[in-house]
Amino acid sequence: MIKPYLKDFKPYPPGKPIEELRRELGIEGPIVKLASNENPFGPSPKAIEAIKEAAKDVHRYPDPSGYELKKALAQKLGVKPEEIVLGNGSNEVIDLLVKALLAPGDTALMSEPSFLMYEKFVQAAGGNIKKISLKNLRHDLFALAGAIDEKTRLLFLDNPHNPTGSIIKHHEFESWIKDLPKNILIVLDEAYIEFNEDPEIINGLKFKDHKPPVAILRTFSKAYGLAGLRIGYGIMNQALADVLNAIRQPFNVNSLALTAAKVALEDEKYFKQVLNTFLEERKRLTEALKRFGLKPYPSQANFILVEVGQSGQKLYQALLRKGVIIRNTEAYGFPTCVRISIGTPEENDFFLAKLKEVLNEA
Repeated sequence: MIKPYLKDFKPYPPGKPIEELRRELGIEGPIVKLASNENPFGPSPKAIEAIKEAAKDVHRYPDPSGYELKKALAQKLGVKPEEIVLGNGSNEVIDLLVKALLAPGDTALMSEPSFLMYEKFVQAAGGNIKKISLKNLRHDLFALAGAIDEKTRLLFLDNPHNPTGSIIKHHEFESWIKDLPKNILIVLDEAYIEFNEDPEIINGLKFKDHKPPVAILRTFSKAYGLAGLRIGYGIMNQALADVLNAIRQPFNVNSLALTAAKVALEDEKYFKQVLNTFLEERKRLTEALKRFGLKPYPSQANFILVEVGQSGQKLYQALLRKGVIIRNTEAYGFPTCVRISIGTPEENDFFLAKLKEVLNEA
């Protein structure tokens, strides 16, 4: 009875949890996880206090509309609350977009590689997946445009891109989108947008009502440190948002997440403090990796893709035995690279020390 296209469905390969590594290798000392692009500093202390207070009411269902959080987001972003769709992570918004726009046999376009969940949701819906290779580690916009046909409904762009950390610039996107068919949706995934320092990056919100329209995805999992509460959102034209809000599950975002996200959003002092440390550490790690003879690629995200000149899987395994979890990028099509998330200064020091040991041993 299982749908034929689900029989060989492979699950998303998440980063290895610290507890799992400790069980597998019996490591008793410190373990540093730099694999899942998390915020190691944690959320705003004010958000943690708000979670504790909100926990008293967890016997009640959450606000199904997320009114207060939408209001705060709308004010910050300059959009209408009705143009915002909240999700159990931005992943859920991707799933809702696929359900709303993609019928079995329709096509979704994406770069290769990209965030793996794009193709997972499309495959689960019985859609066709068409991938276009990156060009110089960046989205090849014109090759993507050339691949659009009468069955294309969705075009996914992660910006900054995962796993390379590259970006699309505003002027190139603006000239590109004006010639696209009007009956497709561009999904601009900005999960890492807060870490960008390049002033020329796309301002996605300016294209929300463009034809073709653009749906912008963002998350509280990365810069705001709320990955464990699973909350993200999409910004899109109201007609599309109305459809997604109609088909999503009721109470899809829990009450603790709604409360924490609003408080974290409002604590700008803590946010800027953490972000500045991230950017300093990204620069420091990049320079250190170069000194080790590796090739870190420029990144506008909270991770760095690194060419290691050997099997990335081999380096990944060697670091696991030292108590460091990084990301093997073989599944992304980069077998001689690894992806390293930016950690705290202390975590980064530990990683660099263990990396030096591994390279010396090799």
